[in-house]
Amino acid sequence: MKNLTIIIGLITCVLFQSFGFYNSNNVVKFLETLNSEQLEKVMFPFEDNSRESWHFLPNTSHPREGISLKELNKEQKDLFFKMLGYFLSETGYNKTKKIISLESVLAELGGDPDYRNPEAYFIAIYGNPKKDNLWAWSFEGHHVALNFTVVNGIITASPRFFGANPAIVKSGSRKGERTLHREEKLAYILVNALTEKQREQAIIANVAYKDILTYNHSKVKPLKPEGILASTLNNSQKTQLKAIIFEYLSALPDDLAHIREAQIHKEEFNDLRFAWAGSTKKGEPHYYRIQGKTFLIELDNTQTNANHIHCVWRDFDGDFGRDLIMEHYKKSKHHN
Repeated sequence: MKNLTIIIGLITCVLFQSFGFYNSNNVVKFLETLNSEQLEKVMFPFEDNSRESWHFLPNTSHPREGISLKELNKEQKDLFFKMLGYFLSETGYNKTKKIISLESVLAELGGDPDYRNPEAYFIAIYGNPKKDNLWAWSFEGHHVALNFTVVNGIITASPRFFGANPAIVKSGSRKGERTLHREEKLAYILVNALTEKQREQAIIANVAYKDILTYNHSKVKPLKPEGILASTLNNSQKTQLKAIIFEYLSALPDDLAHIREAQIHKEEFNDLRFAWAGSTKKGEPHYYRIQGKTFLIELDNTQTNANHIHCVWRDFDGDFGRDLIMEHYKKSKHHN
C-alpha cells in the first residue's frame, strides 16, 4: 500500500510538472509578442502586493493592474486566449468567454458601453515564467477572476470566481441563453432531494445572503460549520453532491480536475457540509455552500431579481499557491 501511494504521488507529480512546463512555453510565446511598453504593464515582481488582490466588479469600479485585452492586437489576443485555454478545460474556457460576452448583452440592454466593456479584462504576470521556478499570473475583470500559481512546475488555480449577469438572458438578440446554470441546477436537485428532516439540517437561513460571504477577501478561513454532513446523505444524494463539486472542478484541465477530485473523495468527503439559505424554488433568491477541511464553494443568486450569479472556489491553504510556495521556500532554505 505504501509503495502504491508513492507511485501515485510520482505519477501525480509528473502530470503536474509536464502540464506546468507545457504552459510555461505558451506564456512565453505570448510575452514574446509584446513590445517594451506592454511588457512593463503586464510584468510584476512575484512579491508584488497586487498578486493576492482580486475583485469581480467592473474595472471602472475596481481598477486592475496589468494589461487589458483592449491594448492587445489580434495576434496577441489570439496567443493569449490560446494560453488561457491551456490553463483551463474546454468547459472552463467556454464559461470564461461566455461570461465576458455578457458585457455586450448588458450594453445591448441599455447599459453604459464604457462600463460594460468586454475588453476591460486584465492580464498580470508575476515573476518570469521563462526562467523562474516560482511565478504566477491572473486574468480578471467583471465576473471573472482566475489566479494561477506555478511552483516548480506544479500548478494551482485558486481563487476561481465566475459570475453571470444576466444568468438567463430574458430579452434582446440572445434571449434564452443561460450561463452558470449547471452550478445552480445540480444544487437544486440535491436540496430538493433531501427529506424534511435533512432539510432542517441543510437549510441554515430562510433568507439568502446578499452575496458570497467570503466576497473578494485575499485570505479566507473556514466558515461556521453549518449544514448537513455528507456522511448522513444516502448514496444518491452523495452522488449529487459529488456532481456539484466536479462541476466547479471541471473548469480545470482534466488531469488537474480528476486529481483534486480524488483527493477530496479520499481525504474529506464524509466531513463535507452542504448548507443552503433562501428559497428552494427556482427563480427566487438563494445561496448555498459546500465546505470541507481544505476548500469552500459558495454560490449566491439574489441580485437583479435572482438573475445574477456569483460563485467561487477557495482553498484555505492553497489560494494563490500559498501551501506550495511555503514548501518551496522551506526546501530552498534547507538546500542552502
